[in-house]
Amino acid sequence: MITQNKTIAVLDSGVGGLSIFETISKSLPELSIVYACDNKNFPYGPKSQEKVLQCISELAKNVISQFSPSLLVIACNTASTIALDSLRKTISIPIVGVVPAIKPAASISKTRVIGLLATPGTVQRPYTDQLVKDHAAHCLVIKVGSTKLVEMAEDKLRGISCNLETLRAELSPFFPEGKHSPIDTIVLGCTHFPLLLEELKNVIPKKVTWLDSSQAIAQRVATLVSPHTSCSKILTAVFTEMNNEARALIPYLTRLGFSEFEEISSRI
Repeated sequence: MITQNKTIAVLDSGVGGLSIFETISKSLPELSIVYACDNKNFPYGPKSQEKVLQCISELAKNVISQFSPSLLVIACNTASTIALDSLRKTISIPIVGVVPAIKPAASISKTRVIGLLATPGTVQRPYTDQLVKDHAAHCLVIKVGSTKLVEMAEDKLRGISCNLETLRAELSPFFPEGKHSPIDTIVLGCTHFPLLLEELKNVIPKKVTWLDSSQAIAQRVATLVSPHTSCSKILTAVFTEMNNEARALIPYLTRLGFSEFEEISSRI
């Protein structure tokens, strides 16, 4: 289904989905985009599946009611692996989700040793195990779950410097043999983590290939929206709680081109 409305919505619990937003916006510069941040319930990673489903369903419902987007992007691995099927049963517009890039990682790895860096919930979820079974059964997949990196990515966009030693410690399970570790590809299975990519590259003992899902998501969105528009592009950021932490993001969001900032209602 090709949609004509040139507004889409990108949803996440925090700022991680901005890595998806940026790729979509660069690939489809004519699109107006609503970035909806459920910061009131951030982070989703440690929450139960029932709670995540409740939060993302409420956010999606309110965004659709207020902005009437033609398409939703669930720019969160945790929410996507839990809620996509349920959301698609209750929402009539197209929904694009994001899942760890296990399949492309397995296809390019020469050593057949790949890493998955995600939230603790994502690395433990049966959905992820099935991705590995379906697409990387011939590989050794080393899984590392980190909530700390999610928090560091959030802090970075608010102007707080990353502690490189903390980053190095979080990634150390991938490199038990230092630079001689056979791992050659690492999947960034949380949309927050591409925001730390340069720092991550600087703390590991060898060069690896880093993969995330942003380009694949942008390509999928491109197949679902009409390429022509006569409307002016508007970038809007909405928060479920307009608190001091949300306001601290406004300078960064303004540099990305956002011009409107709002609070969206949430009963959760």
